[in-house]
Amino acid sequence: MNSLGRDAIAAVVVFLVALPLCLGVALASQVPLSLGIISGIIGGIIVGALAGSPLQVSGPAAGLVVSVLMIVVPYGVEALGLAVLISGGLQVLAAVFKLGRWFRAVSPALIQGMLAGIGVLIAASQLHVMVGATPPGGGLADIWGLPAAVMANIGEDALWLGLATIGILVAWDKFRPDNLKVVPGPLLAVGLTTAATALLNLDVAKVELPESLFGSLNVPTADSLSLLADAGFVGAAAALGLIAAAESLLCANATDALHNGTRTDYNKELFALGVGNLAAGAVGALPVTGVIVRSATNIEAGAKTRAAAVIHGFLLLGLVSLAPFLLAYIPKAALAGTLVFIGVKLASPAKAVALHKAGGNEVWIFLITVGAIVATNLLLGIGIGLACAAAKLLYTFSHLEVDVEQEGNRYDVDVHGAATFVALPLLAEALEKIPQEAEVHVHLGGLMYVDHACAELLQRQEERREAAGGSITTEWDELHELRGKKPLIKRALDSAGGPFRRPSAES
Repeated sequence: MNSLGRDAIAAVVVFLVALPLCLGVALASQVPLSLGIISGIIGGIIVGALAGSPLQVSGPAAGLVVSVLMIVVPYGVEALGLAVLISGGLQVLAAVFKLGRWFRAVSPALIQGMLAGIGVLIAASQLHVMVGATPPGGGLADIWGLPAAVMANIGEDALWLGLATIGILVAWDKFRPDNLKVVPGPLLAVGLTTAATALLNLDVAKVELPESLFGSLNVPTADSLSLLADAGFVGAAAALGLIAAAESLLCANATDALHNGTRTDYNKELFALGVGNLAAGAVGALPVTGVIVRSATNIEAGAKTRAAAVIHGFLLLGLVSLAPFLLAYIPKAALAGTLVFIGVKLASPAKAVALHKAGGNEVWIFLITVGAIVATNLLLGIGIGLACAAAKLLYTFSHLEVDVEQEGNRYDVDVHGAATFVALPLLAEALEKIPQEAEVHVHLGGLMYVDHACAELLQRQEERREAAGGSITTEWDELHELRGKKPLIKRALDSAGGPFRRPSAES
């Protein structure tokens, strides 16, 4: 089979995955469900045609729900188009200035914490929708209000339908036969619950779409331009663009790990994303970003080129143009249950366990970011997470440990961490406490960084102790071995008067 045939088959599978997710993300974002479908079409056709990641599929994503709510709730659905236009413009500018690769220079713990926090917020709010209640709004309020909402609707059909959806997704995720891997869990769950709703004639809320897709467009108006004077709105729109860009490029990175084909051109992918969001903003639809669920499905289904993403977009367009009445049978509780499942997967404790095993206290950045997002809001939570990551980086590059061991007249000084001017007093004090007549060996293999000030201090210590009749051996060999690997160490040594002499065999 040629690549176009494989792409066409993969496109059908991705289309079946994307359909319930487009509707579910729109439902969670509190916008007309048709706007989710429109974003899926744009993500497939426009972003897919221009993409720098050949097998990534873009569209509305659960990870952007909270960012969208920060615009829709205070400013209204009418403001969404302008916000997405701003985010798309920023993404295009970032691509023009070739900033794509820098979106990857973010602490993994911060990104994982952001996604986990978003997962908690999505799961908590959609549990309310699943039982037929309205979310109070805000992470803590949604969580605290859950028990009362569930008890008030314990006998409602919507609750049991949502639980059935989650049960099917969990079972399919764990026990899906290998020969049925191409069958997407969301499609199966939503399809079965939709059939059950029709057969049992359940009285639950269903998907509502306008008769005409074009009649549902949410085109920005001249009146919305007044929001450009609102710093809160502009900040939320800019954050939407940054988060969408980071999520898309991280998704592209993960997608590359799933196949052996052409690697992602990050600036090209960022440009395609920006153009897609300019188009989405022009019609007032949801923002688009790379989506790992669709991308992974695309690869598993055998896609070979960008054509698969484009074809899936045309399939979405064909469905809502020719047979929109089919969507009117889908119960909203099934879509909410699907999003609860996705939210729980985003917030999986396994991520914290993995970060803990990796060491470096990264897990604390993760936990603080999650807690801050849930307790405050997305922007403030990310800001707190960034501050923690920056504080950890500052500590790492300013912290120095000096361990001194004595055996008779011999002192072994082991230096670990970053030897900068900030830590110079600690290093100087440790060396000056050692008697001048002692035999001193300074081990520098534990250094990850040394600046000019500390390199010069060590050189002076050699000169002074030798002049006073003492003996000091600084293991410059250990640093010379790192010179090629660590340019910062090399520059510090050379600027302090190096290259330093190596100790003689007699010493």
